[in-house]
Amino acid sequence: MKGIKILAPATVANLACGFDVIGLALDFPKDEIFLYKSNIPGIRINKIDGSSLPKDPKKNVAFVALQYFLKKYKQKQKFEKKDQIGFDIELIKNIHPGSGIGSSAASAAGVVLGANILLGNPFNTIQLIRFAMEGERVASGSAHADNVAPAIMGGLTLVRSYNPLDITKLHSPKELWVSIIHPQIEIKTSDAREILKQKILMTDAIKQWGNIGALVAGLYQENYALISRSLEDVIVEPIRAMLIPAFYELKIRCKEIGALGGGISGSGPSVFMLSKGNYTAKKVTEVMNYVYSPLKVDYKTYTSPINHLGVKWLKIK
Repeated sequence: MKGIKILAPATVANLACGFDVIGLALDFPKDEIFLYKSNIPGIRINKIDGSSLPKDPKKNVAFVALQYFLKKYKQKQKFEKKDQIGFDIELIKNIHPGSGIGSSAASAAGVVLGANILLGNPFNTIQLIRFAMEGERVASGSAHADNVAPAIMGGLTLVRSYNPLDITKLHSPKELWVSIIHPQIEIKTSDAREILKQKILMTDAIKQWGNIGALVAGLYQENYALISRSLEDVIVEPIRAMLIPAFYELKIRCKEIGALGGGISGSGPSVFMLSKGNYTAKKVTEVMNYVYSPLKVDYKTYTSPINHLGVKWLKIK
């Protein structure tokens, strides 16, 4: 194959109590990436639609992730100077940068998985996640995996350790759906991380650990009541909530209509809510629209099931 079309999913990170360790992949929206293998060395971003992303290689997530991939590939294959390999990239960004639903992760995960396929799958999943994390480092200043892991692996994922990188896929209840509202305001991930406390109370840590453990148990048991009780973040959300208009009203009204619970997606400004079933999820999205329609803030809403496969690809004919 010389080229493939890649569909890279949006993701929800943190999942309330799981800061930097739990994430899930959405079925909608998705970025479209066209990746072509070339005998001309280097990486070229020939087209970006849907967003004014930087074309400066050092600032572009897709470029940096793919550059890191190519460096490791050449080391693995012991390339000689006569061996030439390069890539041409076209990006269609349907996931708005800065939305908090994994726009940078979609770009990074999509290109490294696509390159791996075009070169005969020389790397395993954990290695691909590591390469994609280098793209996340450019976007946020931190090489976190809670977006790129579910983007590549699909479903819900848990990062047990960063050193060494140890990631496992969690059980995804069949009826679990996600409603998202994305206020059209900018919150940079790097800024959202800077306002976090460097120290936390032991009582808060204990409560957070309990919620994470119970959330994982609830997923495996498909115990939606336990999932609902576990969707509580006592460490990050109280600080970041002030950055998002009508955040607590959203949570209260969505739970009144039947949502299991939710919180800030990634570093925001998007807010996610989990529900049991498509019908309730759509009702929750309607409530999100109801809360935000009187506000002088543009926004988008999404209703999506869990994407169990992660990045998908098609051969370009």
